[in-house]
Amino acid sequence: MEKVGTDNAMIETIDSPYIHAGSATNFEALVLKNSNEGPVLVNFWSKKAGPCLRQYPVLDKLVHGYDGRLLLVNVDADVEVKITAEYGIASLPTLKLFRREKVVETLHGYQSEAELINSLSQYVARDSDQLLADAIAEYSRGDQQQAYTSLSDAIIKDPANPRLPIALCKLLKHERRYSEALTFLTSLPQEISATSEVNALRDELGFMLIADNITDVEALIEQVGEQTDDLQAMVELSAFYILNSEFEPALQLLVDIMEIEQGYHDNYAQKSMLKIFNALGSDHELVKQFRPNLRRYTH
Repeated sequence: MEKVGTDNAMIETIDSPYIHAGSATNFEALVLKNSNEGPVLVNFWSKKAGPCLRQYPVLDKLVHGYDGRLLLVNVDADVEVKITAEYGIASLPTLKLFRREKVVETLHGYQSEAELINSLSQYVARDSDQLLADAIAEYSRGDQQQAYTSLSDAIIKDPANPRLPIALCKLLKHERRYSEALTFLTSLPQEISATSEVNALRDELGFMLIADNITDVEALIEQVGEQTDDLQAMVELSAFYILNSEFEPALQLLVDIMEIEQGYHDNYAQKSMLKIFNALGSDHELVKQFRPNLRRYTH
């Protein structure tokens, strides 16, 4: 296990159950498999890079403060070139957080303790997670009102735990109370509301609120086919397609909306297209195919 000394930049051997040295031979077991049990933070570093030497003491303090709820794996980029290349490491330090064998967060450059806590908080277990588990159990037993009360109390006790408001919103979503859930999301503090999971949930709820007006999908499809200028019907059908991951017909409908009325419904088509692009990723073929349309109708 490796630790960077801040005074003389020497490599020291330490003994910690929470910090390990990663290599090509142990990466799968140490990082990928362990990430199924809890979050694993991989620190790609080099003793030649000054910011890495400043970063390590912050990581050391943080990981021991979590007391086993976060595993830190240091990967020497100068030695483990295969892993470094596999994960596209172009600058040091780079931190990658793994959960369930996937990278869920990537941080480039030196991170302060506050910045790290903000990024890791949505993944590292907290004491209030037991309150969340109790509330979900209450809901499953049919005591919905008590579950909401328990969740609300837990949020007051631990407002920094992002899993609590997200769970509450998901319960509201389950009950088709989309407008209430969206309103609740707007009340969240910036450090929680800006997370990728909350953004994805906000987008999903927005589309659900629109698609909730649909009573007969087949009739709606027929209506859009016969009345090519019925913009509201096109908006509703596009939301239905997005929620069902039918992205190509959704994107085509959005292009059609922009061609008829570019700014309709507060630029719904452009905003929805961006949300699809963010979900699919820049390398997806549909993104490459439809991105020129977005540029054409965005000023």
